[in-house]
Amino acid sequence: MGTASGLESDFFARLRVQDAAFSTGLPAMLAEIAGLHDRAEAIPSTACGARLQHALHTLAGCAATFGYPRLGQEARALEQRLRVLQAFDAVPAVDWTTWFGQLDAMLAWAQVDPRLSCITTASRQ
Repeated sequence: MGTASGLESDFFARLRVQDAAFSTGLPAMLAEIAGLHDRAEAIPSTACGARLQHALHTLAGCAATFGYPRLGQEARALEQRLRVLQAFDAVPAVDWTTWFGQLDAMLAWAQVDPRLSCITTASRQ
């Protein structure tokens, strides 16, 4: 069995590898989320909603872990709002339109600089 210092070094080495893998794969993850919803549908299907919820949950956790705190917060907020929308039998289409607008805004600024700590109007354009 290794020493505490050796185990700690191994842990942080593995964490650095995972951090690099997340950072490298982030553009693909954002593209996957963007592609999950058929824009022709005003209200997503149950299956689509489940895939979006899972992807946002994964993004939120990974972003927070690997140094993208604001991205993690935004993804978590979208995930939580999505859960609320999915909990009701009937949701006005305007609520879905608003939610997808917020999702698109997050994806737009995250593609430019996902480590932004503050989202401004300029960064959303």
